[in-house]
Amino acid sequence: MTAKDIMTTEVVTVSPDTPVEELAKLLSEHKISGVPVVDAEGNVVGIATEADIIAKGKEGKVEDIMTREVVSVTEDTPVEEIARILSDKGIKRVPVLREGKLVGIVSRADIVRAFAQR
Repeated sequence: MTAKDIMTTEVVTVSPDTPVEELAKLLSEHKISGVPVVDAEGNVVGIATEADIIAKGKEGKVEDIMTREVVSVTEDTPVEEIARILSDKGIKRVPVLREGKLVGIVSRADIVRAFAQR
């Protein structure tokens, strides 16, 4: 089983210039804890999370609070490897990229569901 098999393909994203207050509303409305930050060309340039809002405040734009060093995987990355990455890096989600463009996201919950189906 790979990322392609378990990823969410309808990914909620924001741009770097999205106001942090709007990010907070999106996270709350969609009941998610983080989103990829995507530039106008569709490149993932960061990840913005609840933790970023809590630690850095709700003023300003997403680019002011986002994590810029993004850990990502490809569609062919095995689920076990994704689980290891999430655990080793202490993160909750990874964007799935194809030729550098966002095609999905895998969260801890996706991995737990995959393990439960085995």
